[in-house]
Amino acid sequence: MDDLKPIRTPWNGFPDVIIHSPELAVKKHVVYAEAKAGDSDAAFLLVQDTISPDAVEKVIELAGARNPLLASAHAFEKTGVNAIPEALADELAERTGFPVDGSIVQINVVGHTGANGFSRLARQALFDGDVVADADYLLVDDFIGQGGTLANLKGYIESKGGKVIGATVLTGKDFSAKIALTNERLATLRAKHEDLEDWWQARFGHGFDRLTESEARYLERTNDADTIRNRITETE
Repeated sequence: MDDLKPIRTPWNGFPDVIIHSPELAVKKHVVYAEAKAGDSDAAFLLVQDTISPDAVEKVIELAGARNPLLASAHAFEKTGVNAIPEALADELAERTGFPVDGSIVQINVVGHTGANGFSRLARQALFDGDVVADADYLLVDDFIGQGGTLANLKGYIESKGGKVIGATVLTGKDFSAKIALTNERLATLRAKHEDLEDWWQARFGHGFDRLTESEARYLERTNDADTIRNRITETE
């Protein structure tokens, strides 16, 4: 599995991620730790308390006349399999009528919870499972940070013939919602670290144009390419 690379696909105007609740409301919830560690009952309670009716309406509006499959990221945490994404997908199914597709699974442990930006970039989520060709998919996760996990899940589904129309998460910072890389950010990143892109392509299997907006911003704010290479290599 060490030689497997995440799959990234073009953004093509991908919409902002729909976020339900502020981070504090979710992460300070009394059952958050249990839900994150795999307690399905705790995850159900957490979702019931923090899901946003307004966000649900945005999901419905995004889908329009489509009936997307809800694909949640089954992430392995140090304490167990994160139960929150599946609980959110199940509740969204109840409120929207969209079907849940549980056939796609994450096949590696990345340990992103509490990790810094370089660790998130170095240890990326990989996926496997059946994808329905030509079907519409809506991605569901508990949290968006840099957005790499959602980008990789999107890439996996689209590489297998599915169509990802958007994503929704229980929580995350507002600026993280803009997941699709802007042309302006790509240009400034290439201007600053143009000698890094070939290395990045060889290491991760994609160029800067497949980064998320938050990933690109993180790299752009790093002083030099050597620091990026060294920090990523150190955390592998």
